[in-house]
Amino acid sequence: MRCIGIDYGERRVGLSYGDEIGVATPVDAAVQDFEFERIDYLVKLARDREATDLVIGYPYNMDGSVGFKAKEVDAFIEKILAKIDLPIHRVDERLTSHVASEGFSKKRDDALRRSGKIDSAAAALILQDFLDQRVALPEHDPYENEEQ
Repeated sequence: MRCIGIDYGERRVGLSYGDEIGVATPVDAAVQDFEFERIDYLVKLARDREATDLVIGYPYNMDGSVGFKAKEVDAFIEKILAKIDLPIHRVDERLTSHVASEGFSKKRDDALRRSGKIDSAAAALILQDFLDQRVALPEHDPYENEEQ
C-alpha cells in the first residue's frame, strides 16, 4: 500500500505520502496558479511514487452532515478520477488544518501559508489517520525470545 494524502484547498492542495510502514510524511504542496495544474502535479506525484490509493480529507460539518465544502471536494475528486484510476478514500478532516497549524509560528506568515507547508502538514494528519486504521501492528514482538 502506497498512499498519497490530500488536503484540498481552492488555492493550495496539501500533499503527503505514506506506505505500509504506516508513517505519513508531508511532501511539497500543489501551489500552481490553476486547478488543472495542481491536479496534474498531484497525478504526477501519484505516478512517480507508484501510489496504490489516494486519501482525501473530507470536510464534514461539525454535526456530521455534508455541506458546500464537501461538495467542492467531490467535484475535485471527479477531476482527479478523469486523470488517474486509483481508489480514493474520504477521511473526516474536521479540525486537521487547525491542528496542523499549531506546529508553526503563531505570527501570521503569508510566505509560509503560500508555500503550502501547513496544507501538507494537514494532509499528513489526514493520511496518518487513514494509515492508523489500516496498518496492522505485529501480533507479537519479533525480538521476543531472541537469544542474547
